[in-house]
Amino acid sequence: MFFLRGFALKDFVHLHLHTEYSLLDGACRIKDLAQKAKELGMHSLAITDHGSMYGVVDFYKACKKEGIKPILGCEVYTAPRTYLDKDPRHDSDQGHLILLAKNNTGYKNLMKLVSISYIKGFYYKPRIDYNLLEEYHEGLICLSACIGGDIPQKLLNGDYKGARELALRLNRIMGDGNFYLELQYNSIEEQIRVNTELVKLSEETGIPLIATNDIHYINREDARAQEILICIQTGKTIDDADRLKFETDEFYLKSPEEMWEHFKAYPEALLNTVRVAEACNAEIEFGKLHLPKYKVSEGITSFDYLYSQCLKGYNKRYSNNPSLLERLEYELKVIEQMGYVDYFLIVWDFIKYARDNGIMVGPGRGSAAGSMVAYCLEITNVDPIKHNLIFERFLNPERISMPDIDIDFCYERRQEVIDYVVRKYGEDHVAQIITFGTMAARGAVRDVGRALAVPYNEVDKVAKLIPMMPGKHITIGEAIDIIPELKTLYNSDPRIRELLDTAKVLEGMPRHASTHAAGVVISSEPLTEYVPLYCNEGLISTQFPMTTLEELGLLKMDFLALRTITVIRDTVNLIKKDKGIEIDIDNIDYEDKDVYEMIGKGETAGVFQLESPGMTNFMKELMPNCLEDIIAGISLYRPGPMDQIPRYLRNKNNPQDITYVTPKLEPILNVTYGCMVYQEQVMQIFRNLAGYSLGRSDLVRRAMSKKKKEVMDAERQNFIHGSLDENGNILIPGAIRNGVSEYAANVIFDEMMDFASYAFNKSHAAAYAYVGYQTAWLKYYYPVEFMAALINSYMGSLGKVSQYVMECRKMGIKVLPPDINESESSFSVKNGVIRFGLLAVKNVGVNIVHNIIEERNKNGVFKNFIDFCERLEGKELNKKTVESLIKCGAFDIFGIYRSRLIANYEKILERVSQKRKSMISGQLSLFDVVQHQDTDDTAKVEWPQMAEYDSKLLLSMEKEMLGLYISGHPLDEFADVIKEMVTVYSYDFEISEDGSSNENRLSDGSFVRIAGIVTDIKSISTKNNRMMAFVTVEDLYGQMEVVVFPNIYERFARFLSGESQILVEGKISLKEDEQPKILADRIRPLESINNEIHIDDSDIKEEYGQFNQNGISESNGMSGNNNIKEENKYYKTEKAARKTNNNSIAQNGVLKVLLDKEITESKRKAALSVLKYFEGHQRALVYIDEARRPKLKLNVQISDLLISELTELLGSDRIKI
Repeated sequence: MFFLRGFALKDFVHLHLHTEYSLLDGACRIKDLAQKAKELGMHSLAITDHGSMYGVVDFYKACKKEGIKPILGCEVYTAPRTYLDKDPRHDSDQGHLILLAKNNTGYKNLMKLVSISYIKGFYYKPRIDYNLLEEYHEGLICLSACIGGDIPQKLLNGDYKGARELALRLNRIMGDGNFYLELQYNSIEEQIRVNTELVKLSEETGIPLIATNDIHYINREDARAQEILICIQTGKTIDDADRLKFETDEFYLKSPEEMWEHFKAYPEALLNTVRVAEACNAEIEFGKLHLPKYKVSEGITSFDYLYSQCLKGYNKRYSNNPSLLERLEYELKVIEQMGYVDYFLIVWDFIKYARDNGIMVGPGRGSAAGSMVAYCLEITNVDPIKHNLIFERFLNPERISMPDIDIDFCYERRQEVIDYVVRKYGEDHVAQIITFGTMAARGAVRDVGRALAVPYNEVDKVAKLIPMMPGKHITIGEAIDIIPELKTLYNSDPRIRELLDTAKVLEGMPRHASTHAAGVVISSEPLTEYVPLYCNEGLISTQFPMTTLEELGLLKMDFLALRTITVIRDTVNLIKKDKGIEIDIDNIDYEDKDVYEMIGKGETAGVFQLESPGMTNFMKELMPNCLEDIIAGISLYRPGPMDQIPRYLRNKNNPQDITYVTPKLEPILNVTYGCMVYQEQVMQIFRNLAGYSLGRSDLVRRAMSKKKKEVMDAERQNFIHGSLDENGNILIPGAIRNGVSEYAANVIFDEMMDFASYAFNKSHAAAYAYVGYQTAWLKYYYPVEFMAALINSYMGSLGKVSQYVMECRKMGIKVLPPDINESESSFSVKNGVIRFGLLAVKNVGVNIVHNIIEERNKNGVFKNFIDFCERLEGKELNKKTVESLIKCGAFDIFGIYRSRLIANYEKILERVSQKRKSMISGQLSLFDVVQHQDTDDTAKVEWPQMAEYDSKLLLSMEKEMLGLYISGHPLDEFADVIKEMVTVYSYDFEISEDGSSNENRLSDGSFVRIAGIVTDIKSISTKNNRMMAFVTVEDLYGQMEVVVFPNIYERFARFLSGESQILVEGKISLKEDEQPKILADRIRPLESINNEIHIDDSDIKEEYGQFNQNGISESNGMSGNNNIKEENKYYKTEKAARKTNNNSIAQNGVLKVLLDKEITESKRKAALSVLKYFEGHQRALVYIDEARRPKLKLNVQISDLLISELTELLGSDRIKI
């Protein structure tokens, strides 16, 4: 019997296999693949994804975990000519070739080949050629691949001679024993023909055969899912006759027995798989750091240099305060012991470069703000001592992990810093980082639904039944178990069952690759020594994602572009330009009461982290008076900890009522009024109460957030009773030894368990609170400059520009239209007003704006319209540009009606052009030119005697050219109606600063009201010959689409004329891949409802004496069955959606609250605070003392939590619905 080391005769190794990282082609989930291979008794397994090595590290780890030897490879694409040739006539097709790494030299060569294929050889696919293979063949084994390989293709095309020559060439390139002719068994006719020819070729040349199965899925029954995957890739449906598909279901992970049965006539081909597996021994090394060295002067170590720089910063930051030096020394010692000295110097260096070159840097982000070293090096600008931040939250000596310093830069100049790093460390040492978009549950259902040709409305319904929960991904399987309607559909409808079963197979698989927005990796050696590279639209990135790079010991950091940093920079520059005042934003007064008062009033539009409607309301209730309040606000206003907000507010307003289960908690929780808010507080509790080290505290905190019961049960004992080593020495004292009762320790541990997964990183919140405060400070003291900078930062977002222009009006800041003699390229400030920039005008490009400003600066302002035309003639001025500038009012300064300019400008431009041509040709004498220069040509023009356009048309032109109304708005007369009744605006449909949409305000099916002008109507006839319409409605800030179905259309079509001004009531429709829409329930003219915006007291049927009766009808303006009660049952407010999913109170009716004389002033204030916090769209009537009518009318969201809070404050007899 023939044996190889560790292998028996019937052994077999799969050497041609596509995992999920053969994107939208391979359906083998790596984790499942390794487990299945183990079940089948396999000892080795190879990975050969198409053209890439995305999955090799995950594959390597998964195989090692299951005791299987991983063989690292790739199925590369080969170019018909050279990899540099990219002629569509000759180079659009590619061949295939399997390459396997024998050793680490081969692994590195494979990474180099794959990197070159992307960076230089990409043409439809990443390609190499045979000359390149010859250069990098060492350490590699090559197989001739599937029927898409060059040799099989030549055989199929009848070119046996060419196939033979290529086989001999590859055998020569790779060296004897390193090239194999690949046989496959899959019942495909072409494969059968190729196999016969390959056997003949092997006999003639002596090149050995090898058997593979070109695996694309794990089990035979997964063939259908893989077919669907191909359909998703190609945009086809399963019913399309011309779709790309596999002809059989044979491409699964077959057992050795099956492979021996298929290839029993060619035992050598099977045994060769074992020989190749034994020859392949590439290893991936984890944990060893590959940080670049920061160059320092001879005779000094990197640590000495870091120490000296830290000491300089320490003396500057702490004024030689020796009491804090111990903390700095400790941090430096940990950094040195963990091998991160060069890391800190590298980060310090490029941040120093940025600051030295006027590139604004944020004060910090993430846990790095907890490091005194980072603060002394000016990597961060948040004092960790002042804010009680913990170094171990950033760098834990008891947990070996790479430090993570993320840096915010001005978004316009971030690339300059990256370019500096590239120049300093070399192009081949620096790259950006890949990221993979995956098929999440809903996305998988939608993708599979399209491929199966299931009607969209059915797919949409099923997808939306899968719940989306903050901080947790609900899988399709979990959703079927917990959602009764989904389970019913799954069990009763075979199509839905297939849809969901297929989606479950594909769920979570990578769908596409892209470049991480901020991640950059820097290595000591050329990157291709450690990682293959990928190229996407000219950006070179790694083929391994961020977490994998960290495992490989590579230095990863985030160079983030933060819009707000640019706003701050631009505001500071505008202040200097307009007022001559230099602002050092890092050294402003962070205890300014006036700034906090502005925040507490809710005047937070444009203020970083504080401007969302919910956060604005929270700040109004919180009334912050210090930076710690802002830090806490940022930390609390998130799903999970948001439930703590009412308690936090009560405690802040009533500090005398705060109690602690043990006095030892007070020094830790007093900064947050007795509430547990931060991760750092959890760590401090473990340290101060139970004697843990901060490093171990952080480890336990992390474990707590994962809620592993057995781990937490053991840790509870350690926390309460402590622990001893085998000799009886105390390792952890425990809370009881530190004077805390067992009862108190259990209560504290339970609270930490409940809150650990929601607790926020205070270091990050503190850094962002600084940015938030800086923007608030600038807004308070320099509102004009701040708003101008803010608007400029959103020049590409019409909705945001409109929103902030409206905010300027509220603030009393004038925003003037463009002026040809005053406007800069962007929004500018002069004499306390904001002037529109010329680049904001439609059809006015960068070059002509540059020429206008350059001409104006060089030769003075333009005297009149003709002077402008003459001086800009030949400088990219065209009719379209001039017309746009006229329409927006840029020439109003010359005192000529826009109507007259529009009527005459083409003639004037033509005359100016002819005159210039004459001058060039010499037909005008010097006398003519001089005479012309001394004449006011405006007077010579015979302007037509016509009146100016009416105000409506002028506003329309303004809107056309600027995208918004600036000198007025057609909706201005309905301001009161809009303020009282509108619930969402067009900007709520946009993406926020942090990349998320305003989903809490726009939950699917929620009731909304919008108001605006009808700008477009598309009426269509349904199958039943009934009319419906798609209506574009424009509000003060932008546009929204309203769908008017036949029933509603027949009732309200009379209100849908062009430019009609309407109020629309309806429900939000959110569908993936589509803009949100409003499904209209009711449409009314704005003019008809001016008297309907307040509750009519005549509708209050009972006076104060009958307060306890249920119900108040708001029939005025709410006709028929569409009353306010019916509407509100659809509406989910931001806080209701976030706070609770189990409201039992019906979402209708009116809440009545009695504040009689027995209610103290403090409780009245608290009750009003609670009502304001639960802002929504249902009516609350507040009766004060003996008043017969409500004193206050508020809009609230009625919920169990609201009633509970009010009942606790006032008693149940004072609250009725």
